[in-house]
Amino acid sequence: MNLLVSRMDEQQRRWYVAFESMRVGHGGDTLLGAITGLHPDTIRQGRRELESDLSGRPLDRVRLEGGGRPPVEKKNAGIEPALMKLVEDHAGGDPMTERKWVRRSLRHLSKDLRKQGHAACPNTTSRLLRKRKFSLKSNRKGQTGPSHPDRNTQFQNIQQKRELFTAAGLPVVSVDAKKKELVGNFKNPGVAWRQKSEAVNTYDFIRDAQCRATPYAIYDVNRNRGAVAVGTSADTARFAADGLEHWWRGDGRRAYPQAKQMLLLADGGGSNGHRSRLFKTSLQRFADIYGVTLTVCHYPTGASKWNPVEHRLFSHISINWAAQPLRTLETMLACIRGTTTRTGLRVSAWLNNKLYPTKIKVPNAEMKSLNI
Repeated sequence: MNLLVSRMDEQQRRWYVAFESMRVGHGGDTLLGAITGLHPDTIRQGRRELESDLSGRPLDRVRLEGGGRPPVEKKNAGIEPALMKLVEDHAGGDPMTERKWVRRSLRHLSKDLRKQGHAACPNTTSRLLRKRKFSLKSNRKGQTGPSHPDRNTQFQNIQQKRELFTAAGLPVVSVDAKKKELVGNFKNPGVAWRQKSEAVNTYDFIRDAQCRATPYAIYDVNRNRGAVAVGTSADTARFAADGLEHWWRGDGRRAYPQAKQMLLLADGGGSNGHRSRLFKTSLQRFADIYGVTLTVCHYPTGASKWNPVEHRLFSHISINWAAQPLRTLETMLACIRGTTTRTGLRVSAWLNNKLYPTKIKVPNAEMKSLNI
């Protein structure tokens, strides 16, 4: 009997034991109470509920509503105003959703409430804040600064160019450099399913790194194919152009054997920025060698996240190597090459150990000779 009783909830226990007590008859409550450990008053309550055909008992819960201790704000009406006064100078909020958040910890808020004579543990403080639509928040990047007056015009221009090149079967290529990565036994953000955590260095000192690698990506927008050059030198315009040339000599020219034009989508800054003289001269060299006319569209300032390579390639690479220490360049290359998606993304990668000097000056005479 006790084995069966142990698997029941509290109302089922008193009903079952009360039923058995009714079968025993006189003295059943005392006898069944001694056997099961239930108080005779509990058994008598179960009998009364059975005799009333369980009327008033809920089907979706064990206890009736309104049971338990009353909430602290009912016993102490001043605790909520006191808490709101404490967080008044430390609160921020979203005007659209009415969600709010505070910069002080629950422990400090509870301590200050106790100093004012309001007993409240951190859990109670948390509940009261949520009741007033406060919630935990992290920083959210959303401010891009003032936008360029021609921002929308440039987006429309890019869209028109993409549609024209796509309709003509010409390559539309998005390029950009991912953030530099320290290669060594360092922590990589993210989580992964493992039996044991990877042991990594406590500090990310560059002196402990094998090198600092720069992944430069070329993303074929229409074919959903990525190519990444992992460089160990500086992220220069020549490095960016070499990555584009390596891709074109291999996968690019095979995919577009008849193409005489190419559309490049790039950010406004960095190694492939619109002001980089070296990038322009490197592209002129590419066009002269391969006989391809390059149309370059730069995204407006503060709009780099709209570049397809950012959200169609880099995001998936970051997910693929999440929580994976990039101890060697081979590991980094393997993670990049292993990046796939259900929509068919495939990525190739290669190592570029070439040394790229910085601060190369391009004279005005050479700029005037470019066919821009």
